[in-house]
Amino acid sequence: QVQLVESGGGSVQAGGSLRLSCAASGSIASTYNMGWYRQAPGNQRELVATVSFDARTNYADSVKGRFDISRDNAKNTVYLQMNSLKPEDTAVYYCNLENLRLGVFRNNYWGQGTQVTVSS
Repeated sequence: QVQLVESGGGSVQAGGSLRLSCAASGSIASTYNMGWYRQAPGNQRELVATVSFDARTNYADSVKGRFDISRDNAKNTVYLQMNSLKPEDTAVYYCNLENLRLGVFRNNYWGQGTQVTVSS
């Protein structure tokens, strides 16, 4: 099992910034991808950003240029720096970890979610 502990959510006014953190522990493979997803009320969970085991990043079009994902492999932690926040960024943000084996998906885990609220 893998445990993911998220922190850094909160309330902010439009234009503000927040930094989310997610620390992983437990049965983490030697190679793994990490990412952030979000779910707003009435909507499906959607990808925000991912960072692969070899540091390749991917962003949803809606956050490109505003959000930055990074990881600290020594700490098994992924970060999401969110700038120029908009009310439509309001959602519960979930951390995800994908364990890989020989480059192939093995299993994945989710954090409990952290609320981000952006007021206009």
